[in-house]
Amino acid sequence: MTDTPKGPKLCISVADYSDATLRRVRQLGITNIHSSGGAGSSNSNFGREHQLAWTEEGLGADIKALERHGIKMDIKMITGFPNAIYGRPGRDEEIEKVIESIRVAGRLEIPVVEYNWYAHRITEGYFYVEGRGGSEYHAFDYEKIKDLPPLSEEGAHTADAMWDNITYFLNAVIPVAEETGVRMALHPNDPPAPISRGSEQIMGSIEGWKKLVNIVDSTSNGITFDCGVTREMGGDPVEVARYFGDLDRINHVHWRNVITEIPYEKYTEVFLDEGEVDMLAVMKELVRQGYPRLVFPEHPPVMDHDKEFPTEGFGAGYTGFAYTVGYARATLQAAMAAV
Repeated sequence: MTDTPKGPKLCISVADYSDATLRRVRQLGITNIHSSGGAGSSNSNFGREHQLAWTEEGLGADIKALERHGIKMDIKMITGFPNAIYGRPGRDEEIEKVIESIRVAGRLEIPVVEYNWYAHRITEGYFYVEGRGGSEYHAFDYEKIKDLPPLSEEGAHTADAMWDNITYFLNAVIPVAEETGVRMALHPNDPPAPISRGSEQIMGSIEGWKKLVNIVDSTSNGITFDCGVTREMGGDPVEVARYFGDLDRINHVHWRNVITEIPYEKYTEVFLDEGEVDMLAVMKELVRQGYPRLVFPEHPPVMDHDKEFPTEGFGAGYTGFAYTVGYARATLQAAMAAV
């Protein structure tokens, strides 16, 4: 059984469109991907070209590479607009590039564009701890980094200023997304630290997510619902999924499990079967809603096999993804059977 078109579709994120990588993706039963590659070019240097507007030629080449393996690009990440995030001179030019990229996505029938809005992403608080059987888990502890100073290139920003900046961005971008049939998905703060190098974080609370979707009343103005981050903040993932799903504002799903010691501040990402999130209940809620878009079982623990035999083209180990995708597929089948 493969992903059903009537319900959620499992995906993984791919930055490399080589035949070797796409064969491995397809062998996992994945037919839809989240693209984290460069700005519309199969040969682009990931990150370097993200400030350029996407082109039909470059992005179309990626889509054709995927199609040769029976894979569809259903969501693409866009980055590279710091002036818009910080409200600096030059933001209008960056926003115009984002708008042009959205138009390209619409013409190429890519239904979702994902983005982030960090004043600073406090990844300095991440570290690895030993997990089941000697595997490695990603953990976060705010206490270790809460006093880090602002970076000169970023500065320190208040929540009010960040809300003003994203309101300006959404008022410009969402009407174009609506017009082109594209949904925008803003990822929540991950980690959801209260202050990140001196800056307040607008997407670091469930109330912030709710505020975001009310800035522009459109299904094109949605979120990436992350059940793991929801639990990191002490929230009930099923209840939160129901709230945003009933509004039709879940435009992408990140699907992972955690154990939280201190909400917002200290947690560990674990195997899908051993955390605090009831993964089957979350999947059943998505199926109940008729959610038809992508579910990405991300951040797998690091297994010995992947350290011994690293696989090019994956942001994490292939064995870890094989486990998370298999678990997600079984959960999806169980949820669909319960309808």
